[in-house]
Amino acid sequence: MLFQVGGQGSRPTFFEMAAAQQLPASLRAALTYSLGVFALRRPFLHRLLDYEHESFALLMLILETHSLRTTDASFAESLYGLRRRPVNVALKIDASTVSPNSDDAAPNSGLQRRQKVLSVVFLVVLPYLKSKLHSIYNKEREARLQATLWGDDQNEGFDATLGFEESRRTLDSDANASIRERVRKRVQKIVGFCYPWLHATTEGLQFAYQLLYLLDATGYYSFALHALGIQVCRATGQEMMDTSSRISKIRSRERERLRGPQWLKTLQGALLSCMYTVLDYAQTGLIAAVFFFKMMEWWYQSAEERMSAPTVYPPPPPPPPPKVAKEGIPLPSDRTICPLCSQKRANPSVVTISGFVFCYACIFKYITQYKRCPVTLMPATVEQIRRLFHDV
Repeated sequence: MLFQVGGQGSRPTFFEMAAAQQLPASLRAALTYSLGVFALRRPFLHRLLDYEHESFALLMLILETHSLRTTDASFAESLYGLRRRPVNVALKIDASTVSPNSDDAAPNSGLQRRQKVLSVVFLVVLPYLKSKLHSIYNKEREARLQATLWGDDQNEGFDATLGFEESRRTLDSDANASIRERVRKRVQKIVGFCYPWLHATTEGLQFAYQLLYLLDATGYYSFALHALGIQVCRATGQEMMDTSSRISKIRSRERERLRGPQWLKTLQGALLSCMYTVLDYAQTGLIAAVFFFKMMEWWYQSAEERMSAPTVYPPPPPPPPPKVAKEGIPLPSDRTICPLCSQKRANPSVVTISGFVFCYACIFKYITQYKRCPVTLMPATVEQIRRLFHDV
C-alpha cells in the first residue's frame, strides 16, 4: 500500500474511489507513451503497440489476479489501502466500528473464489471487450464518413488490361475474400449501431451509482460491485499487518508443491523468487511510470509552447529627429501654432517623412504646390499626410 487517504470510518470517500478507478487509464496512457518513445529506437516494440488492447489486458490480468489473491482488492484499490468484502461482512465491520476498542477486532472474511473470478471479469475482461468495440466503432464511423465525403468506389468492373484467365482467377480469389469482408462489414455495422447505446447505458449507470455514492444513498460505487454483492471498505490495522504474513504463507505453500529432482526444484524456486520480486515491485514501478509519464507530458508540452511562442524582441530605439533646413520655414516657439499660417492649428495633420504637424489645409496646399516638407525641405506627397485626432 503506497497511499492512505484520510477519512473516518470504514467507508472510503468518493475521491478515494474515483482515484482508484482512474488509475488504470492513467497507467495505460503512461505505458503506451513510454512504448511509443522506445519504439522510435527499437522498431520491434511496434508489435506491442499493434496489440495494445491485448498487451494491456494481459498485464492487468496478472496484476489484478495477484492483487485479489493476496489482498482481496483490485490493483488500484490496494494502493489506497482499500479491501473488497462481501456485503454481510462489510455491514458487520461498520457496526463494530461504533463500539469502542473494536477497530481491529472486526471480522475478517475474504472474498469467495467465485467473487474473485467475477471481479477479474469485471476489472479486465469487460473493459478489454469495451475497448475493442470502441476501436471497431471508430473504424466504422471513419469508413462511413469517408464514404459520405468521397463516395463508395468498391464496385470495380472487368479490367481490360488483364487477360481473361487472369481476370477469372482474380475474381475467384476476390469472391473467397469477399465473404470474409462481408462478414467483417456486417459485424462493424452491428457494432456501429449498438455500441453508442451500450456506451450510453454503461456511462449512465456509472454516473448514477457515483452520484448516489457521493450523496451517501448507496454503499456501492459501481454496478459491478452491486452485481457481485461486494462493498469496498478501508482495511483495518490488523489486516494491514497480516497481509505480509498471508503472502508469506501462500508462497510457502507454493514452494512446498514443487516436485522433481533437486536441480529442478532449485530452478523452479529461482523462477518463483524472480516472479515474486517482480510482483512485489510492480505497484511501485507502475506508479512511478505514471508519474514519469505526467512529467514527460508536462516537459514536452512546455517545450512545444516555448518553441511555438513568438520571439519577443525589444523595441528599436527611436530614429533621430529630422534636422530643420536653413532655407525652410522656422518653427514657432509655441508647439500648438502652425508654422505655415502662424495660427493655432485647425485639423492638425502630420507629414510622415518629417513628423512635423501643420493645419491640414495649409500643409495640403503647400505640398501640392512644392512637393516637399516646408520645414525640412524633404520630398513629400499628399499621400504622406496623416490626420491627427489627438493633438498635444
